[in-house]
Amino acid sequence: MLTDTIKRIEHEISYNKSISSQKRNELMKLLGELKIEINELSKSDSDKAKNIAKITETSVQVATSETPDQELLDNSLNGMKLSVRTFEVTHPKLVGLINTIGQTLNNIGI
Repeated sequence: MLTDTIKRIEHEISYNKSISSQKRNELMKLLGELKIEINELSKSDSDKAKNIAKITETSVQVATSETPDQELLDNSLNGMKLSVRTFEVTHPKLVGLINTIGQTLNNIGI
């Protein structure tokens, strides 16, 4: 399931025409790093890793929709931040990646 979620996110980013090539490349790079961090987390907390991947998928879908809703995006990005809050000490790179992905999604052009 975790791999499927990451593949859906990759697909959404790769084939969405509303994302500039620069942002697409940036997001794909970040997603590659996120995949590594989430796989590492899944070794100790599989459910949390799945939840982080799922909320990231939702945020990507909201940010890249044809008519994005800023309030909905803000809520989903906040959910991403909250999903990693407890990992600031044990997985600081994961927290940083989620924050960077959130900022990038927020800047896609809404």
